Order: sequence, then structure tokens, then C-alpha cells
Amino acid sequence: MKEDDILRIYDEDLRQTEETLRSLLINSQAKCALLISRRDGSLICQQGETGAMDIMSLAALAAGGFAATKEIARLIGEPEFSVLFHQGEREHIYVCLAGEEALLMLTFDDRTTIGLVRVLAKEASRRLSRIFAVPARSASA
Repeated sequence: MKEDDILRIYDEDLRQTEETLRSLLINSQAKCALLISRRDGSLICQQGETGAMDIMSLAALAAGGFAATKEIARLIGEPEFSVLFHQGEREHIYVCLAGEEALLMLTFDDRTTIGLVRVLAKEASRRLSRIFAVPARSASA
């Protein structure tokens, strides 16, 4: 991996990211929000209730699943899918793009709706995209 390929997170970016995720959780009534590196599936930031979840594995698998569906999209003539949604009996997962470098993942249950999660995640994703779109800061900053 080249140094240019590394997503750099600065203190102010992290503060804004955490604030965005906290607000998303409160407004959507989701349980947990993860910001995941699209390149390697590493966890960038988390907020909310994770309980006994293995969030490192969850983050890596979410990134892998998103990469697999990108290939499926390509096979049917789409550049990529921007959202993945998995519905379980009690727990649900929503994953969407958050800029070029990251994925936003929410876990939620029936206390909220997929519609509300989708709308608020889209708004948060735009906000996160703007945070990470700031031109690279010099190493001396």
C-alpha cells in the first residue's frame, strides 16, 4: 500500500465524524454506527451500543460484502450499488457509501424504520463525505 492510499484522520475530522455519528444514532434510533475504511475494512470510528459484537470482524466483512456487490453491479451494467440492507428477524444492518474512502454501517432493530434510517444515513453520508473531502493537510499542520 502506498502512502497516498492511506486515509488520514485528523483530530478535527474525528471530532466532526463522532458528532455526526452520535447525531445520526439519536435521530434514527439506530443502535450502533460504524465508519469503515472501504479499502481494507478497518474500523475508523464507532458510536453507540455494540454489546458483544465483534465489530472488527463486522467491519471487515461489511467492506468485503460491499466489494462483492460492486462486482455484481458491474455484471449487470451498474457502476456500483450505493446501499446494502440486510433484514433479520430482530436485527437489521444498513450499509452505504460515505465518500470515496469509507462506508457507513448502522445496526438497528424494530424501534425504528428502514425509511428513517435510509434518509438520515444519506444525510450523514453527505456530511461525512464533506469532512473527508477537505484537501490533504500538510504533515506539519
